[in-house]
Amino acid sequence: MTVDVVNSQNEKVGSLDLRDEVFGGRVKTDLIHESVVRANAAERRGTHATKTRAMVSGSGKKPWRQKGTGRARVGEIRNPLWRKGGTVFGPQPRSYEYQLPKKVEKGALRAALSQRLRDGAVIVVDALSVADIKTKAAAEMLKRLGVDGKALLVDVKPEERLALSVRNIEGVRLLASNRVSARDVMNTRRVVFTQAALEKLQEALG
Repeated sequence: MTVDVVNSQNEKVGSLDLRDEVFGGRVKTDLIHESVVRANAAERRGTHATKTRAMVSGSGKKPWRQKGTGRARVGEIRNPLWRKGGTVFGPQPRSYEYQLPKKVEKGALRAALSQRLRDGAVIVVDALSVADIKTKAAAEMLKRLGVDGKALLVDVKPEERLALSVRNIEGVRLLASNRVSARDVMNTRRVVFTQAALEKLQEALG
């Protein structure tokens, strides 16, 4: 498989060979799903909380004696069986984050990139840079490349000027190649790689 390499003016300046063992195999959607679910879980706030019988307001005094009244025995008004009592086994603050095996994450990213390549959503440029820190300059560059809406820009080491220029463009994200996940690749309309970033990813995923 071969992809064209263009410059910032969207003019072809070369081509890049992609290895079939990395991008030519079957797209394993189950791996993509697992990776996306893990990424979503890691972003959950997990701040939910309920009060147990030890936390709700109310006296700890025994309402009536244990025997002789004919009523059910009870120890305190904060009893979970009573109205305004505590909650039993309610949600407590926790982290939903978990880890997947490295091979699963790499397989998911490989499958996501393969799918986006087949969809024609990947653009490879020789370099991602702007002369000045200006949102307008970055927006014009993306327009020349045919990028509109949600876009992911990937470089080996993102240029600070470009990062400051695109941060105010809605839907556009700039990531280093070693920080890209399957969710990042699938949750966008266009993926713009620098040639160096795609070559580095290809080596890492091979």
